Amino acid sequence: MSLVMNLPEQNTDVLVIGAGMAGLSAAAELQRAGRRVRVLDKGRGVGGRLASRRIGEASFDHGAQFITTRDPRFAAALASWRQTGVVEEWCRGFAEKADGHPRWRGKPSMNSVAKHLAHGLEVFVEKQVVALHCLQDQWRAETNTGEVYSASAVVLTPPVPQSLALMAAGGFVLPPEMHARLAAIDYERCLAVMAVLDGPSHLPPPGGLAPAEGPIAWIADNQLKGISAEPAVTIHATHAFSLEHWDGDRPVSGRLLLEAAAEWLGAGIKTFQVHGWRYSKPMRVHEQACVILNQFPPLVLAGDAFAGPKVEGAALSGWAAAEAILKSTT
Repeated sequence: MSLVMNLPEQNTDVLVIGAGMAGLSAAAELQRAGRRVRVLDKGRGVGGRLASRRIGEASFDHGAQFITTRDPRFAAALASWRQTGVVEEWCRGFAEKADGHPRWRGKPSMNSVAKHLAHGLEVFVEKQVVALHCLQDQWRAETNTGEVYSASAVVLTPPVPQSLALMAAGGFVLPPEMHARLAAIDYERCLAVMAVLDGPSHLPPPGGLAPAEGPIAWIADNQLKGISAEPAVTIHATHAFSLEHWDGDRPVSGRLLLEAAAEWLGAGIKTFQVHGWRYSKPMRVHEQACVILNQFPPLVLAGDAFAGPKVEGAALSGWAAAEAILKSTT
């Protein structure tokens, strides 16, 4: 505790930990309300599971694959992104399961949505918070490099297990019942293969398929989707396969998934990479859109484990967290 107090501090009104959809949505809303906001993320860029990657001339969405909307507020936000060219409609369903409901993709890729939200915000990447301390009327977040960021309020948006670990490391103790409810939130794991092909795949337009059985939960053709100049597929493994192979050799797991996808590939594989999403989707969603863990100084927990396990749910949770902060600090 004394170490944290003696380090030079960088102060702001609200500290948002996590620069995914929930964190960026909360930060943008708080900044519009006149609060000084700083966002910290341990990754090399913003977006979290709004993730895109390039391998040579091939481009991949290897996290969230598309955006759907049912909430009027989120629909309005999506409409504004469409006007600014950040998203465009991909399709209205896949093959025989087409339902007429629009699926939106980022333009040129899913990560573009996060970059758009982050524009104008004070975002610091490659800042891994390792402990969150509550000292009188301030929160102090300590990074793995010893930096300290203090704020009058905090919005925590990492996956729930990581958020609980940050609080525990800082000595902040939740009531047992609340801790038990949050600790019960578990996530699916997902091994994601990004493969560059030497020719077009055999996937039918619009380029997305969820097999009914086997180790593959989802396979997408990024060229048909409109984001890749070269033939490139993304394969998401099922939770069962990912859990079984999580600690194994990733190239071996990748080859197993590519073999399982052979009938849809229809082309040779030039190269591939494997990414592991430890917290790909919550298996259980909390009944509240966000959770106020401390009233003064305010600490609010948000993310897709609260308002729903989709991009829309993460945004709604972020907005709810911002509203909770504003109410408590007015």
